[in-house]
Amino acid sequence: MSERVNVKKKQSAPVAEAKAQAALPALGPKGMLRWAWTQLTSMRTALFLLLLLAVAAVPGSLFPQRPANPAVVTQYIKDHPDYGKLLDSLQLYDVYSSAWFSAIYLLLFISLIGCVVPRAIAHYKAMRSQPPRTPQRLSRLPEYGTLVIPSGAAIPSSDAINGAARVLRKRGYRVEVRDADGALPSLGAERGFMKEVGNLVFHTSLIGVLVSVAAGGLFGYSGQRILVEGDTFVNTLVGYDQFNPGTNFQPSQLQPYSLQLDKFNITFDRESKGKFGQPIDFAATVTTKENPDAPPKQETLKVNDPVSLGGTSIYLTGNGYAPVVTIRDGAGNVAMQGPVVAKLQGENYYSSVVIKVPDAQPDQLGFVGFFLPTAFVTDKNVSFSADPELFNPQLTLNSYYGDLGLNKGAPQNVFELDVKNLTPLNARNLAAGGITLAPGSTYTLPDGKGSISFDGVKRYIGVDIHHNPGQLSALVFALLAVAGLILSLYVNRRRVWVRTGTAADGRTMVEYGLLARGEDHRLAGEAAALRKLFAAEWQLPDEAVPGDAASAGAAPSQQTPSRAGDNVAGSVSTPAGPTGPKKDQ
Repeated sequence: MSERVNVKKKQSAPVAEAKAQAALPALGPKGMLRWAWTQLTSMRTALFLLLLLAVAAVPGSLFPQRPANPAVVTQYIKDHPDYGKLLDSLQLYDVYSSAWFSAIYLLLFISLIGCVVPRAIAHYKAMRSQPPRTPQRLSRLPEYGTLVIPSGAAIPSSDAINGAARVLRKRGYRVEVRDADGALPSLGAERGFMKEVGNLVFHTSLIGVLVSVAAGGLFGYSGQRILVEGDTFVNTLVGYDQFNPGTNFQPSQLQPYSLQLDKFNITFDRESKGKFGQPIDFAATVTTKENPDAPPKQETLKVNDPVSLGGTSIYLTGNGYAPVVTIRDGAGNVAMQGPVVAKLQGENYYSSVVIKVPDAQPDQLGFVGFFLPTAFVTDKNVSFSADPELFNPQLTLNSYYGDLGLNKGAPQNVFELDVKNLTPLNARNLAAGGITLAPGSTYTLPDGKGSISFDGVKRYIGVDIHHNPGQLSALVFALLAVAGLILSLYVNRRRVWVRTGTAADGRTMVEYGLLARGEDHRLAGEAAALRKLFAAEWQLPDEAVPGDAASAGAAPSQQTPSRAGDNVAGSVSTPAGPTGPKKDQ
């Protein structure tokens, strides 16, 4: 045993010495760059980057995003002081504009371009090149057959090969006839170039989708606005309640169109027992103008049926009631007058109401409560809304006075009232009680602070306004990608070779073979179809067209079948049967 180990050591010593003396070539800077470019532009890397991009987008749905709602992000950091700032430093609140997400996006873009361009050039050259030379042994191809044209048919080899060429051209093959006037004429035919074209279209469309999405993120914008019946929205920055610009957005992109809400109608279900009172249809009648000088146009805005204006799409996303109030201060002056948007909170359009009156004198006033479209009171003196329609509208409020904090410049939520620094005037637990108003009624506030009147009710809608310059192109490229994928899956790349020769007894011998590039389970069916078409072209009787090569009579060459595709580019030798000189095709 020890002797065997020593022999192995003696044998391995010269090998180790040779390896130590071998000088390995250094890549150098250019070589390293070439190697890195090769790795980046491989299809495997492109697929990996596409998967990585999908994974990198997941945090965008797990954490609040600053472009969508900065206030929510600020509150999230306050609620999670232990890791909130850490997530912010990792740009997890700005995922889609972060450095790491942009890097993946850019690398994927470069990788796809590096994959597609060389393949497109190579495929263009392949489409312009001639089919490969006729193989020496057609019998080695996956599909092989022979036909015998009787001597009485008087079809020479040259005419037979030209007939085969006509058949193949009708089948969509690109055909090249070789040595048509020689003793052993042959042809090469090829089809299925659209398979690679579909593959290239698919990958090019992916690049188009990436560019379109990037254009939408860079130059697009979105915003929200609440419109009460009679209000007009003008497409300017100050006209939005909330605005989310793209990275490269410029205010000059805003087209000066206008939209006025004339009427908003809701249809409620009044027949179904289980869904009684549920809204079943929303329709907002609006008047639009493309620009200040354009004629007004009346349109209907519905759910999933947006209105298009100035390159933007306006969607109906919400609705509710807006009680109209008039508030007078302690001096009897009108401090506020108009509709107040009530925020939906529960069933049957039960809504919360917040009213802030910073112009009241001598003290600012604040009101908080709820609005009930159809008010009912239980035995326990609890109010609720029994129906979403305005059958018995009621406004129930508590009032406060003091400093609302609006003059400090800090942003506030219009649907919330901070009462920590305010003094209550009306509430259930106070001697003055709460404020309950019906349309047309007025309540005088305690301590001479003023009064509040409930003048009526209007409806409001919430609209989302989106401008995405890459939206249409993204759809077009997505459809092209699907079309290219279908082409690449259902079109097969095939090659056909046909060779003819004349036997000593005057018969014309034909052999043909088919080869597919890649897996093609329909290749056998194509071979059978060509066999029938060849027989019809040469007007052969049915009994002369057997189903297999063995029963076809004498063949130009009888070779033992071997591995498919072996020697497909070799020279043609004279088959057994036909006479004539040996030719290279």
